[in-house]
Amino acid sequence: MISSVGIVLHDFSLGGTERIAARLGRAWASIGVAVTFYCGVDDGPMRKLIGPQARVVPLDPPIPRGKGSMQRLAAAAEKAIARERVDAVFVPGNYHWPVAHRLSRLPIDQRPVIAAQISAALRKQQRGPVKEFFYDLRMRRLLRDADGLVALSDVAADQARAIVGEGPVVRTIATPALDDDVAPPIDAGGMMIVAAGRLVPEKGFGTLIEAFSLLPDPTLQLTIVGAGPDEERLRGLARSLGIADRVDLPGYQPDIRPWLDRGRLFVLSSDYEGYPAVLIEALAAGRPVIATDCTPATDALLGSRTFGEVVPVGDAAEMAGAMYEMLASPPPVPQPLAEAVTPHRLGEVALAYLDFFEALRLQRRG
Repeated sequence: MISSVGIVLHDFSLGGTERIAARLGRAWASIGVAVTFYCGVDDGPMRKLIGPQARVVPLDPPIPRGKGSMQRLAAAAEKAIARERVDAVFVPGNYHWPVAHRLSRLPIDQRPVIAAQISAALRKQQRGPVKEFFYDLRMRRLLRDADGLVALSDVAADQARAIVGEGPVVRTIATPALDDDVAPPIDAGGMMIVAAGRLVPEKGFGTLIEAFSLLPDPTLQLTIVGAGPDEERLRGLARSLGIADRVDLPGYQPDIRPWLDRGRLFVLSSDYEGYPAVLIEALAAGRPVIATDCTPATDALLGSRTFGEVVPVGDAAEMAGAMYEMLASPPPVPQPLAEAVTPHRLGEVALAYLDFFEALRLQRRG
């Protein structure tokens, strides 16, 4: 079986990729796997998620994010992994794909199993056909010599196979968004609308604030949990719409569950997403969801709209209408929503990754 895993991260900054990598590394280390994080900079809010059992190796000299930094990170990781040797390397997310390309150049006797994750959407309407063509070319170049690719949904897996073709094995593994001891859901209380994510334009929080301003009930509250460069613009938008006193931006929080427990519903307002863990967290808390059509994950998680509604990207009026209807209806029984996302618990997902790594190693030997 796989006994050692390396994880290459630029840093431990806020982000879904970093969060998933930290959680998986912690889970693997807790069951006796030797886990090593190779990082350009040993800093960031996700650092504390990895726990004491995983090892962290800051690459020397430090490699902060910047122009050309990913190529330098990949080269430094290649040298470190060739020197230290691990059974498998997990490349967490699209941003880190150059690491997979660089490691695939190692001699076969030094090369670990290379498994890269597909964390962001492979198809975005905003790209257009020309940009999609060059995106596919880049993906094929970076990943064609990896041993395996991990997709977070069957749709993404099918897209990856169509782009990369023969070469890496593609497997769908659930997003490890939930701890094994996640608290059971409680009944919805109050009339607070909750959203969460990094405060950047592509998360669509401007559209959400506009939609919220269209709701007629002046007692409603909107809480957007997260931090980022778009904060002042969003606060200014709320002021201009006359709802600043009802829009709360409490900043980054390591756990959004307290807000979900106080909320009535959750809104995912993004322009595009990969497989948003926050959507899983909301359902685990028993909260119905309104989500933009920003990822195939919305259909996978919301099914026949039993657990929420899907609205067009960037359409404040449609979003407001969906929120109005959901608020006017009795809250759903929370337990079925939570039960629908149990496959996303960390322990089960961590073992699925290790099984995949082992299968890839046996395939290479064969």
